[in-house]
Amino acid sequence: MSEPQPSAHLLAQQLAQWRQHHPFDAMAPAPLEQLVRAAEVMYYAPGECIASPQDGPAQRLFVLRSGVVTAQRGLAELDNPGQGWQYEAGDCFPMAALMQGRTVTATYSAETDVFAWSLPAEVVRTVAAQSPPLAAHLSERVLQLIQLASREQARQATQAALAEQSMERPLGELMRKNPLAVPPDMPLELALRAMAGRRVGSVMVVDAQQRPLGILTRDDLLERITLPQRSLSTPIERVMSQPLRTLSVDHTAQDAALLMSRFTLRHVPVVEGEPGQQRLVGIVSERDLFALSRMSVQRIGADLRAAQDEAELRDLAPRIRELARHLGAQGVGARTLTALIAHLNDLLTERLVQIHAERLGLSLKQAAWLAFGSEGRGEQTLATDQDNGIVFQSDNPELERPRWLALGEAVCASLADCGFPLCKGGVMASQPACCASVQEWCERFQSWLARGTPEELLAASIYFDARALAGATELAEPLRAVARGPAGARFLHLLTEAALRGKVPLSWRGALDPQTVNGQEGLDLKAGGTAVFVEAGRILALSQGLEALGTRERLLRAGEALGVAAPEREGWTAAFEFLQGLRLRAHMEAAADPDNANWVPMRALNDLDRRTLRVSLRVAQRLQQRLQMEFLKT
Repeated sequence: MSEPQPSAHLLAQQLAQWRQHHPFDAMAPAPLEQLVRAAEVMYYAPGECIASPQDGPAQRLFVLRSGVVTAQRGLAELDNPGQGWQYEAGDCFPMAALMQGRTVTATYSAETDVFAWSLPAEVVRTVAAQSPPLAAHLSERVLQLIQLASREQARQATQAALAEQSMERPLGELMRKNPLAVPPDMPLELALRAMAGRRVGSVMVVDAQQRPLGILTRDDLLERITLPQRSLSTPIERVMSQPLRTLSVDHTAQDAALLMSRFTLRHVPVVEGEPGQQRLVGIVSERDLFALSRMSVQRIGADLRAAQDEAELRDLAPRIRELARHLGAQGVGARTLTALIAHLNDLLTERLVQIHAERLGLSLKQAAWLAFGSEGRGEQTLATDQDNGIVFQSDNPELERPRWLALGEAVCASLADCGFPLCKGGVMASQPACCASVQEWCERFQSWLARGTPEELLAASIYFDARALAGATELAEPLRAVARGPAGARFLHLLTEAALRGKVPLSWRGALDPQTVNGQEGLDLKAGGTAVFVEAGRILALSQGLEALGTRERLLRAGEALGVAAPEREGWTAAFEFLQGLRLRAHMEAAADPDNANWVPMRALNDLDRRTLRVSLRVAQRLQQRLQMEFLKT
């Protein structure tokens, strides 16, 4: 007699329940229905064994409907006695054992009251052969989850970017500040040269109180200057467009678009103040209204290179953040985003160094500006402080140092004005310890490698990411030659001990282990997440003497040199980039903890985020265990 089949209504309810979880949400209707019809609902009391090595080859796949299951012993504990892995609603087990037809290596027990769907192995294998999403999930769980979560991050970033592109944005947020403005008696030649120098399409004419009087745009040149054969000595007030049509900082992008359409304008001056006393504070162009959709690295890079002073760079700095948000909305991954952010921050810093060196009468042929930490690795996120230094060429460092310290102080102060906080640890070019000659830097690196104390190494590890980004960059080569290693066993031992002090926020059962800050539970995605991969990459690269700065490159190249299997290496980088993506998302939103932009409240993480976060942090734990076995041998 055949098994009774569920009614159409009950089947629809069951399908909806399954589709709440991945990979079932990605499966076609027919194969998913085949699984649902074959599933049997099972109940397990707390402490009851669900599957164990004594059962022989795995015969059933369990899909957790509710409750918590803990896997202990064997591979599930990663050779770390006393720890287990925790499964929650939507998780499947035992996947690898079932697909490979082998015995499980862990004992799966109900931690709470558990309800699970139980599926025969034959049905699972049959459906997996017909359903790529199910097959991929069963064979590549870590990478599959991370890739899925990355797509969800891109979707959420898209929603945020659409909000940013809203035509309801106030012009005070959208306008270009400090527009080019000249007095009415300025000769046309000087005004046009100023336009060319600033690479802008318009010049405002203002009185002594900065009240706007008129405007001259690139479109006016032919009709107002070239065809009438105006002399370039003509005062600009004779050819400017007037009267002006202006808007206030409180008007919206929609207001500007309507004004441009109604009067065939390409530029709208933005003013602030009482009527009759309004002063010019910005300008909005037709291009600016759609800046987010047409923003490019090339455009911002060109503007950074052409900036004439700190004020221009200070106004350009927020555009880097806007570009990152826009590119994230287009699905650009964390690795590319952080590299682009670092590249544009490099250009901003390089221009500041050039401006201040010229003012101080210093030749950059004698020194180089160094970036440490995340900027040195090309992995900057949106919430980053300063980690920098100076290397200079001198036979008498004590005599020369004050000159270069003055440069360091000026640049660091300007970077702070641009939104890069001063380093709390003092790793800045404004400090004597970070402003040294080539010989002094090399001696310091050699001392750390040969006889550094644990405390010194904990503070010094950031310097091993050094990269020159302005000035005589070749001066940094001797430093890099020493810093790349290969390092000795003692140094690697101490560096690993320091790295393992960072605790991955997982409980002994493998569940997320949040902390409470300001009454909210959350996680620090840097301290217990990305930092684990950064430190591991640095240690592994030093052990192999690799000339690699980026964490991804370090992990892949060092892993290959050490004979680590490709799936494990790829798991390292995928987990790192997922965590970086979560950090970027947090930085683009309002910080839950004003003192730590990397702290994310649990309520901000959806079900997919949490599941993928657990897997990624588990990968971090495995990597720490590999470091321990490799470099802390007794």
